[in-house]
Amino acid sequence: MDIGVFIPIGNNGWLISEASPQYKPSFALNKTVVQKAEAYGFDFALSMIKLHGFGGKTEFWDYCLESFTLMAGLAAVTSRIKLYASTAILTLPPALVARMATTIDSIAPGRFGINIVTGWQKVEYEQMGLWPGDQYFGQRYDYASEYVTVMKDLWSKGLSNHKGEFFQMDNCMMKPAPSADIKLVVAGQSDRGMEFASHLADFNFVNGLGVNTPTACQPTVQRLVDASAATGRDVGSYMLFMVIADETDEAAQAKWKRYRDGADVDALAWMADQGGKDQSAGASSTARHINLPEGAVNFNMGTIVGSYATAARLLDEAAAMPGAKGIMLTFDDFIAGLDTFGQHVQPLMVCRQDRATA
Repeated sequence: MDIGVFIPIGNNGWLISEASPQYKPSFALNKTVVQKAEAYGFDFALSMIKLHGFGGKTEFWDYCLESFTLMAGLAAVTSRIKLYASTAILTLPPALVARMATTIDSIAPGRFGINIVTGWQKVEYEQMGLWPGDQYFGQRYDYASEYVTVMKDLWSKGLSNHKGEFFQMDNCMMKPAPSADIKLVVAGQSDRGMEFASHLADFNFVNGLGVNTPTACQPTVQRLVDASAATGRDVGSYMLFMVIADETDEAAQAKWKRYRDGADVDALAWMADQGGKDQSAGASSTARHINLPEGAVNFNMGTIVGSYATAARLLDEAAAMPGAKGIMLTFDDFIAGLDTFGQHVQPLMVCRQDRATA
């Protein structure tokens, strides 16, 4: 079972709370996080792309780094771990992203991949004059399909003459080719997102659901299994969980309660407003799911709260689900959380017994 880390490219990580650790993103912080993850035997690290924060008292995600340049720097200071950068597809042409990926592959041969971000927060693009209109909500996976097709053409043939609704290539060239396949990940939760993943991606990120209920996302994982069976491609789910672990269940639960009690209500209100702008979004979509009131303080991602043994047991349950290929982790405190996971949780996990620890 692969284990990855969703690195803190934005301020305060993934907790929208006045009570959680408060920090700004930096290369130094993310270098420490990724090098620790590599030392603990993690398989991959992924950085998001976010272009407009949520504000509030915590100025949540008002401070964010850029994904590709960050991962290029991290490629030069790591030796084994796989690195994924995220492209906001409305902001960068696919031919340029294909070349950027090949460049980072030359820094870290065979270790680079791309996360395809279709975009759910309208203001991120509107602020730069890049929002194509609200019809994009219903077209974004069609747009992404052409985008990925252009990149795959360039990587495999060094040339693209793709003629589509959104992209028109005219003997578009790119050399050299990357040293290995550039793996693609997406985070499609809707039926259309699953269809896109099953045709063009290698992995699909699935939001874990609820607190200490790691198998609650099994129906979503199964939907990808079914979609992939229809295309004959082997596309697996990477499940997203936040780990809040301590010596006892009680101590971990106390931290989780403190974070929820300290929720930044103004930042959450901004997120809810932005998530509601896509009127076409179904109940399973990211925009709808992250705003559910019971756990919006950490985007309603699956949350593992408990002692070291409890966390290990619950993560093993997630890993055992059919169709699950990996788990991507966030932490309430990334530096301390990684050490806690690497030294106390991972050694107890059956699915990670073959991985070295620092």
